[in-house]
Formats: sequence, structure tokens, C-alpha cells
Amino acid sequence: MKKTFLLSAILFFSISTKLLAQNSKRSKQNKPPVQERVISVDFSKSSNALNTFFKECVGAGRANEGLRADWQQQLAYVKKECGFKYIRMHGLLTDDMAVYKEDSKGNPVYNYMYVDALFDFLQSIGMKPFVELGFMPGYLASGNRTIFWWKGNVTPPKDYDKWGALIKNLTEHFTERYGADEVKTWYFEVWNEPNLTPGFWTGTQEEYFKLYKYTAQAVKSVNKEYRVGGPGTAGAAWEPEMIAYCHKNNVPIDFVSTHSYGVNQGFLDEYGNSGTVLAKEEFAVSGDVLQSRKEIATSPIPNLELHYTEWSASYTPADPIHDSYHEASYVLQKMKQVGHAANSMSYWVFTDIFEEPGPRFEPFHGGFGMLTIQGINKPVFYAYQFLNRLGNIELVNNDAASWICKDSSGNIQALVWDYTYTIPDSTNNQQYFIRDLPSRSKGKLKINMANIPNGNYALEVYKVGYRNNDAYTTYLDMGEPQQLTKQQVEQIKKQNDGSAILKEIITVKNGVPFSKELEIRENDVFFLNIIKL
Repeated sequence: MKKTFLLSAILFFSISTKLLAQNSKRSKQNKPPVQERVISVDFSKSSNALNTFFKECVGAGRANEGLRADWQQQLAYVKKECGFKYIRMHGLLTDDMAVYKEDSKGNPVYNYMYVDALFDFLQSIGMKPFVELGFMPGYLASGNRTIFWWKGNVTPPKDYDKWGALIKNLTEHFTERYGADEVKTWYFEVWNEPNLTPGFWTGTQEEYFKLYKYTAQAVKSVNKEYRVGGPGTAGAAWEPEMIAYCHKNNVPIDFVSTHSYGVNQGFLDEYGNSGTVLAKEEFAVSGDVLQSRKEIATSPIPNLELHYTEWSASYTPADPIHDSYHEASYVLQKMKQVGHAANSMSYWVFTDIFEEPGPRFEPFHGGFGMLTIQGINKPVFYAYQFLNRLGNIELVNNDAASWICKDSSGNIQALVWDYTYTIPDSTNNQQYFIRDLPSRSKGKLKINMANIPNGNYALEVYKVGYRNNDAYTTYLDMGEPQQLTKQQVEQIKKQNDGSAILKEIITVKNGVPFSKELEIRENDVFFLNIIKL
């Protein structure tokens, strides 16, 4: 009986082993292969100088906020790390800047004290104003319609001649204070989003064109080489009409400006109360830019500059995608798609010190900024920091989601990302991006670089993604405190300080290509810095 039992056990074990082996083999056959994304470049093959349109300009809420010490400190930091050249903001002529009033006889009284303080600061940190001319001073306003908590008047002037005289006097003041050669490098943009009526403009398109004419002629009367443009519309609107009007009426125009955001509904959410849904379309935002360039190219003035003076994933100041790690890869994806179509793409905005819906104190409230009110770097900040670290020469590269560059010292930089749309249907941004959102694997990323000169190099690898320079998720881990203590702010900053995730010394010799393999997940961003020693 023992012998029979032993034979049965051996037979059972043998059959079980065969079945396990067959199931294992079948499982391996059914398991999808590991994804591999390979980027191959040749150090000796350059394409062109890197187009740095992405850091030409950045946005800010309103001029009066620029008088604050914390705003100025944050802008100096963002300028240093991200390299922005220009800054654009609302409300330069609004009453809280005290620019214009009239005496008892109705004569204009001009005062540029606050404007000077702001623009002098910009000059001190090496930035220039992209001058948005608006909103309407109370003494000149034809009505009392305002927008935002800080009450920017959005009505046409009751006296266009006095409006023109204000613009001329302001332009003369700039010339006297900063010099004509400096002001020639600025841009003057007339108003903001006049197609959104009555939100930003209570007049008609025809009345906006009249405002533009008076403004442009006033600027050019001081110096014909000063650059003026518009219409600064929402949703890439009015561009052909604007160009046609200026061409037909011999009104000066040097550039076209407009805005685009990556959500599908509406164009104005004044107080941040609307639900928004990130557009699924592959060319959301970037498609608008490409179309704008096409409209200019086929117009009677085909060589006009194109400036997107506002853009982001979402137009509302309460959209948690702005705080999410998804925003970093989204921004890079859109700017790569734009190519050379725009002269600038001004991210809206650099800081959450931004008071359109009123002062906010919540640490992460979906604000537009690259930094929180407390100066915590959001993931999108690092996207712009990485862009600013790219060398000035692009290498030939067929990958659609990367820039590979080198500089004159022989250093190499690779900025690579994954952009994956992950929002479930029937879910809006305000429901989705407030969650802890673990990312799924996208397999292996392999970067090959041929013909790098022999020598020793320091390799640094930086990353943004889920729980990598992902301050919002750190905040969730803290239990979402309504207000942060100084210690909590420092803890979040320390855990998301942009430090390299890998540093090593590599040696290139005998013509052997350099290769680096990394695990990449949804919406990861990698920056590789290869420094010649």
C-alpha cells in the first residue's frame, strides 16, 4: 500500500510539474512585451539653433500685485531659474495704479509713481514689460462695468482723444525714463480679451478697433519703431478681422496676440466657480497656434509676429490640474507641437499671488501659478527650469516628445517626457486632479547618443512625475491642512527641491555610443545633463 501511494504521489507531482510549466509558458506568451521607447541621436548631427520662444514671456495677475515684496522675490527667482525675458499683466491703467485723474476743470493729471516703481524693479532683474494697455481709468470710463475682485473697468473711453493723449503721455514718459532704444524692445498690446463681452469689454468689435486705432497711433506718434499689436483675444478669435481692419485703414500693427487654454468649455471663469474638462484632442492649444500662424501667413500682412500672451491647460483660477504633475508634461507636449509657429507663448501665470477672485490663502487651490503663494515649486516650474537649461544647439531627433541639445562647451542635455491623457469620461478636472493619482508604467526609455567625443562626463538625471517633485501629493500626505505652518512649507519644499535622482561619472572612449535606460511612467518628465569634465 505504501508502494502504491508512493507511485501515485510521483505521478501526481510529475503531472503537476508539467501543467505548471505549460501554464507558465502560456502566461509568458500571453503577457504583453515590455514597452520600449528608444531615442537615438548623433552628437555630430545638429539641426538648428534652439528656438527659445517658450521663455520669451510669462504672465502675472495685475500690475498692483507687482508692488508686493513676496511677488517681487518670486519673480526674481523664476527669472533666474527659468530665464523669462518679458512679463505681461493686467491692470496697468486701473485706478489702483493711480495713473490718471482730472482736475476740477476736467484737465488730465498723470501720475506714474507706481508704474515707475514696478517697471524699475523689472529692469533691475533684467526683465522687460510686455505692456498690456488697460483697463479703463475711472475718470475716462464711459460706464461702471468692472471685472474681478479688484474691479478693472472694462468700458470704452468716454473721450477717445483723452484716451489717446494718456497713451501718448505714458509712452513719452517711458521714453524719457528708459530711453528710446530700450522702449523699442518692448511690446504694447491693446486691451485684453475684448471678444469676451461684457466680461472684458462692453463695446463691440468695431469699438475695439476704434480703441486700437487711437492707441496704436498714440504709441507710434512718439516713435514709429515702437511695437504695438492686438487684439489679445480669447480663443484665437478676431485675428483675420484685426489684420484686415489695420490693412484697409492703414492702422499700424506689428504683431498679433491672442490666447488659448486646453479645456473645452467657456473662456472666462472670473471667480473660479466653473467645472472644467481637459480637452482630449491631440492638438488642443497647439492647433490654435498653428491655425493662427496660417491665418497670418495668408493675410495681407503675412510677416507679422505672433504672440500667445496667455496660455495654460485651463482658464480658471481654481483648476487642480495647475498643481498636478500632469501639468509639466502637458506644457512640454504643447510647446513641442507648436514648433516655430509662435514668437512667444506666455504661460499664465508665474505665481499664485494672484487676486482676480480675491486674495487666496489655501496652499493648493488650483491657482494658475508655477509657484504657490508660499513659494513652493509646482511641477510645471521644473518643466520651465529644464527648458531653460537646454543648450543652444538642437540635435537631429525624430522623437516627438523630447528635445536633445548641446552647447558650445560640449555638454549635452536631454529633456524627455511622456504625455498621457488619463481622465475618465464624465469626470471634470475639479473631481479628478484633487486625488492622489499614481501613474502607470510606460515601460523602458532608452536614450542612445552616438559620436560623443571621448572623455569623462558627469551625468545628472532629474525627474518630475508622481511623487517626484510633486508638491501637491506631498501636501495630500500631510492631510491637506487648510493653512501651512512655516515648518510644513519647508518640509514640502525640501521633499520637492529639484535635486537630481541620479549622479554618476561616465567615460566615453573608442567611439562606443553612450546609452542610458530608465523606467518611464505616465506623465513623467526626465532631464539628463551630461557635463564634460
